[in-house]
Formats: sequence, C-alpha cells, structure tokens
Amino acid sequence: MNVALLIDAIVRQTMILVAQLATTAGMRAPLAHVANQVFLDLVGELQSQGVGQKIIADMFGMALRTYHAKVRRLSESATDRGKSLWEAILSFVQEGGMVSRADVLARFGRDDVMTVKGVLNDLVETGLVFKAGRGDRTAYRAASAEEQGFSGGADPVEQDAHMVWVSIYRLGGAPREQIAQMSAVEGDRLDAALAALMSDGRVVLRTDDDGRDVYSSDECVIPYGAPVGWEAAVFDHYQALVVALCTKLDQGETRADLRDANGGSTYGYEVWDGHPLTQEVLEHLGHVRVQASELRGRVQAYNDAHAAPPGAMRVLFYAGQSVKLDAGPEAEVAQ
Repeated sequence: MNVALLIDAIVRQTMILVAQLATTAGMRAPLAHVANQVFLDLVGELQSQGVGQKIIADMFGMALRTYHAKVRRLSESATDRGKSLWEAILSFVQEGGMVSRADVLARFGRDDVMTVKGVLNDLVETGLVFKAGRGDRTAYRAASAEEQGFSGGADPVEQDAHMVWVSIYRLGGAPREQIAQMSAVEGDRLDAALAALMSDGRVVLRTDDDGRDVYSSDECVIPYGAPVGWEAAVFDHYQALVVALCTKLDQGETRADLRDANGGSTYGYEVWDGHPLTQEVLEHLGHVRVQASELRGRVQAYNDAHAAPPGAMRVLFYAGQSVKLDAGPEAEVAQ
C-alpha cells in the first residue's frame, strides 16, 4: 500500500478545495497563516496518536532541534504565551483601533524585532491590516470583515454560530475547549456564538458525568436556501467524509464490503440528452435527500419521546453529486 502517494493525492485535492473556497464569489480570503496552521495541526494530531517528537521530526524531514525551534516559533509569541506571534499581533491591532509601529514593537519587546516587522508586513499584504505613514510614524488599523470582502453582508455572529452548532452536534456534546478546536471559532467570537445558540434553544449547557460543563444539541438542520450557514454546511459535509474514512482506517479496514457500516462508495454514470435514464440519474441526489430527511424526522420523533441509553450509536450519513458536461471545465455544476 503506497500511503505516501495517497497522502500526496489527498493534499492536492484539499488544496484545490481551499483555493476554491478562498476565491468564492470574487473573494480573496487571507491565506498567510494556512501553511503554519497546517504544520501545527498535523503535529498535534500525530502527538495525539502517540507518535514521539523524534519520529515526527523525521516524518517532516527535519533535525530534531530544527523541528523544536519551528514548533516554538509558530506555537506562541515570546511576549504573549499561548498565542502565535502572528495571532497575537493581529489581536493587538484589532483591539487597539489605531496603533503605531512603535506601539507594536514596544508591546512585543520580547520577540525578535525583524520578525515582528515581518508579521506586520504580512498582515498588510494579506489585507487584514491597513497602514498609513512611514518609518516610526507608520500607523496600523485592522480591516473590518466588510473591507476584507468575505462577510457577504451576513451577520458574523450567526455565521460563527452555525459553525459552532455543527461542531457541537457532531461532537455529541463537548466542553468549550473542544468546540473551539473543532470549529476554529475562539475567544469572544465563541462566547457570542454560544450565547446566540443558547438564546433560542438550539444548544443547551449541561453537566456531564465527570462534572464538566458541556454544550449539546439534539439536532442540527440548516434549511435549504438559508441566507447564512453555507460555510457550516460545507464544513459539515467535508468533516463527515473525513470522519467516515478515519473511522474505517482506525479499525484497520482497507478493503470495502457491501455489508460495511463504515466507509463510503462513489458511483459514476455517463448519460446524455435522449438517454432514457438521464433524468433519473440527475434526480437521484434529490431522492436521497428526501428519504434521508424523512428518516431523520422519524428518528428524531422517537428520540424526543425516549431517552437514549448509555453508549447510544451515532450514525453519520453523507451524500454528494457533481455534474460535468463535455463542453469543457467551465460547464461544471456541483450539487
């Protein structure tokens, strides 16, 4: 089994998806942090699976000392422990309204001066921060969501709330820290999102058997045509795919069987105008959605009347479809 080849192929397809999301509807979403975040997240996941530091360094092709230095540099600022320097400087500018370069350098005096200046330049180039003036008189201001061009005019709290809602439901109830890790919504934004979700009953706060405060939700449904929440729907679909594959691999299953409860299948159909099954193929996803929604409703109705026993089974089902015409790559439609 050529795992390296499979990883390379999946990374390539994931980057295609990231590029598409970053340019959706004419947007130019900032990507400066992506490479560093990918490195840190991958290191964290490998550590959680019990892989040692020396082995991780070898997997990245790094000397152990170089690996440790990179992790420290990306993990936190020397001035603000617990935050990367990139994140800490951006937060400082956002909270300050308008700050001078001298203010930033003084605030992050424990960090390397050239590195701090490099982060400021990076923030400006990616459109997250505006600057005016020169030299020591240079001033910086954080760009608003509208100025960054990816808010779409929607309520940012509700956008965050949908991402958090999906994460809570998929986790089956979780503490705040775990929700932040999965949804990538943190700090005050997470507090606002949780408040919005609890205010209308989509999410409830309870205490689990270990005495922890956990947030839970009995269902998570983003209606078709909803003005907000498409980001959460895309995330939910992609995350469902990842969970299904990881569950199968974690159980040591590398072959498919028609009786498998875990995993997924892909079917391709070649049809054309005049083909007797064209309409049936095109409407297939719609039929699956109707059946899945009806089944979900019956399951939820029963669950509302009966308490779930310990160790209840959580079944996750996902479906997708794309239609590509021979006229060329521009004639592609995804559903």
